[in-house]
Amino acid sequence: MDSEDRNTQDGGPETTGSEGQQSEGSSGTDAQGSGHSDAGESSESRSDSSFYDDPYHDESDHLYDDPHADPPAAAEGDEEGDQPSSAADSGTPPPPPPTDGGDDGDDDGDDDDDEEGMARMSFLEHLEELRTRILRALGGLLVVYLFCLAFANDLLRLAIEPFRGAARAIAGPGGEMIQMINTRPLEQFQVQYIKVPLLAAVFLGAPWLTYQAWQFIAPGLYRKEKRWALPFIFTTASLFVLGGVFCYFVALRVTLQFLLTVTEEVEPYISVSDYLNTFIILEIGLGLVFQLPVLIFFFTLLRLTTPRFLLRNVRYAVLVMFIVAAIITPTGDPLTMTLFAGPMILLYFVGIGASWLLVLRREGRRLPWLRIGLSVLAFFGLIAAIIAYMHFAHGYGLIPDFPWFGPTDPSG
Repeated sequence: MDSEDRNTQDGGPETTGSEGQQSEGSSGTDAQGSGHSDAGESSESRSDSSFYDDPYHDESDHLYDDPHADPPAAAEGDEEGDQPSSAADSGTPPPPPPTDGGDDGDDDGDDDDDEEGMARMSFLEHLEELRTRILRALGGLLVVYLFCLAFANDLLRLAIEPFRGAARAIAGPGGEMIQMINTRPLEQFQVQYIKVPLLAAVFLGAPWLTYQAWQFIAPGLYRKEKRWALPFIFTTASLFVLGGVFCYFVALRVTLQFLLTVTEEVEPYISVSDYLNTFIILEIGLGLVFQLPVLIFFFTLLRLTTPRFLLRNVRYAVLVMFIVAAIITPTGDPLTMTLFAGPMILLYFVGIGASWLLVLRREGRRLPWLRIGLSVLAFFGLIAAIIAYMHFAHGYGLIPDFPWFGPTDPSG
């Protein structure tokens, strides 16, 4: 009995051990299968995970303690083999494409700098800026006007001199000159202390007025375009004054000589106020006409036109210039209209030349100085040849009145 009980007791643990081993094996197999199933589920869920998760994390790490599980090295190899696909499936953004030498980056930096130089202004801010510039321009004009009042008599004498020169040319030697009259009590005061000093202030203050105009448009320009400030102010003011000088010495004298000799049936009596009104319109008008090269240059700078387009449409430009001259001419006679349109045509070609130089610089090409020099020499050589022919063949020479070159023999 004792031996059977001992065998029974010994067999019990053995049976229990074998059953434990079988249970452990079955549990390991089940765990391994569940591990593979978990691995499959984890690989499917990796596509939904963010790339911020740990790529080396695996939910089946606890199976490495099981003797029936795969070796750690093989598991690590499998994980390393699966890692690129998981990174590709995880939505990781691709690296940026390489830049070509960094030039585009520099251009973008320049564009950013240019845009930083531009001022962002609302409509009301633009109106406020316009009001400020107008007040400053008028303030500077008032200061120059007060300065010109100290020379009111001398300025009036200079303004009347073109009329006297035309009257002397009409009367001839020993003839009676046309006189200027005053028809209203306040007429002479208005002319001497308001109109003439104000006109002189406009021409003397042209740089200040141009500077205020530039300051108004400068906030809308890029930083690289603002470097044209000094050339713009100098060129615009100089051309405006040059237009006034051309009117004073050329256009006004010729216009008056033509108008005062249209007919001999009527004796002319010229009011000083009417004469000064015509004088002011001609001076301001030709001053504005001489701004044509600046206008063409800035249209080319803003890429609104090209020199080739301007040359291809010269005929239409000349027609438009004669129409504009007919509109702004105060008298409406053909001679005065031609005196307005002639400088406009010449300045049109000057503007084409300036825009052509701008296009050459923009495209990085060198200026053809040799061609330009030869063209200038040919132009002045042609003028010298014409003057020499008129002098030796027809006896022309220098004379005191416009055009300062004519027959020296009064009988001729």
